Amino acid sequence: MGLLVDGKWQDKWYDTSKSGGKFERQASKFRDTVNSDDNGTFTVESGRYHLYVSLACPWAHRALIFRKLKGLEAHIDVSVVHPEMLDNGWEFKDYPRATEDKLYGFDYAHQIYTKAEPEITSRVTVPVLWDKQTETIVNNESAEIIRIFNSGFDALTNNHDDYYPEALREEIDTINNMVYHDINNGVYKAGFATTQEAYEEAVNALFHALDMVEERLSKQRYLVGSQITEADWRLFTTLIRFDAVYHGHFKCNKKQIADYPNIFGYMKELYQVPGVADTVNFDHIKRHYYYSHTMINPTQVIPVGPEQDLMSAHGRESIE
Repeated sequence: MGLLVDGKWQDKWYDTSKSGGKFERQASKFRDTVNSDDNGTFTVESGRYHLYVSLACPWAHRALIFRKLKGLEAHIDVSVVHPEMLDNGWEFKDYPRATEDKLYGFDYAHQIYTKAEPEITSRVTVPVLWDKQTETIVNNESAEIIRIFNSGFDALTNNHDDYYPEALREEIDTINNMVYHDINNGVYKAGFATTQEAYEEAVNALFHALDMVEERLSKQRYLVGSQITEADWRLFTTLIRFDAVYHGHFKCNKKQIADYPNIFGYMKELYQVPGVADTVNFDHIKRHYYYSHTMINPTQVIPVGPEQDLMSAHGRESIE
């Protein structure tokens, strides 16, 4: 895993020497939006935008789910990187369900960033929402891309399903804040910690948050009441990777998600929402984490398990 410094690629891992061994995530750099204002830079048009993703990455997975749920496949095409991320970062290479860079034929994702800004200093992350017209990155913050997809293209799709309804936004934002810091990013803070103290702080906060979610889901069907919202999808992409990757690879091994009856049933229900299972690829997920993070798994051996029947009855229908 590397980064661009003044437009030059460097194969450099996160520096935790100044943070007491704690992993600190870089803020996303590109934060524009797409809207229906004809005077705006990025206006709503079918075929104008392109999405760069990894099937392994939970942040990119959010965007793929919203693209699916909102019926945007015909309007926003996708390029999928290879699951292995080594010296050159995310690459476009031949692999099942990976693609070439469909726009420019680039070999590396970092070339997308330097095409947008030749002298950029930044980590090279996915998802990336790209504008073909101005040839630049609109946004590389997954939390904002899913909101763009949630409502920005409704005029094209006539799909008005709203996963961020105005009446629930305050509660959604509160849940998102806890889930992001302690669960979504919490697994990384545990897995990438380089001191015992930093690891234990992160892993204890993680399981405290999971215990809270388990209790919450014992009383209501979804994180914010009786309807699925963006809060559920933001949590789902971490949950679906947890037992396969984070439990062992990131040493988040107090419990598995399978040990939480309410969370496990809830995860299966979300997995069974039409179209969502098609966005989940455990081959890419496991190959990326176990093969790419050689500082954590130097043998690059990829485990064969776990075996989970995610299409079995979830039992959530009885919870209001």
